[in-house]
Amino acid sequence: MKLSELKHILENLQEISFRLPDGTQIPSHFHVTEVGAVTKHFIDCGGTIRKESVINFQLWTSNDHDHRLAPQKLKSIISLSERHLNLTDQVIEVEYQGEATIQKFGLDFYNGEFWLTTQQTDCLAKDSCGIEQPASQAEASAACCSPGGGCC
Repeated sequence: MKLSELKHILENLQEISFRLPDGTQIPSHFHVTEVGAVTKHFIDCGGTIRKESVINFQLWTSNDHDHRLAPQKLKSIISLSERHLNLTDQVIEVEYQGEATIQKFGLDFYNGEFWLTTQQTDCLAKDSCGIEQPASQAEASAACCSPGGGCC
């Protein structure tokens, strides 16, 4: 989800709730402890120089059970961050404390709630590493059923 989508969604919400990918609700007394602009400048294993930027939100829960972050308050935090950090309309990444370490998630919205979504690592230079792309199911099927495909 991009920042513009989040801001649009907040316009119509009465309360904010987040769920982890397994459906567990993050306690309603969570805090947004950080909003940041994160840039990663790196070289992939194929030697290509890359730069990726995201907007980072860090969610945190404590024993402050009376705390509730209202949509209007989150909008004001975002507005302050846009002014002082020069945020642009980029993808949002969310950090949340996992079992043993901070976990990073994507963000989606459905059924009136924000959902933290899983992210996966990937090789960005598969062609340089000699890693074959998996064939689509249709291609695999066609290869299998063609003469010499080995399945008949």
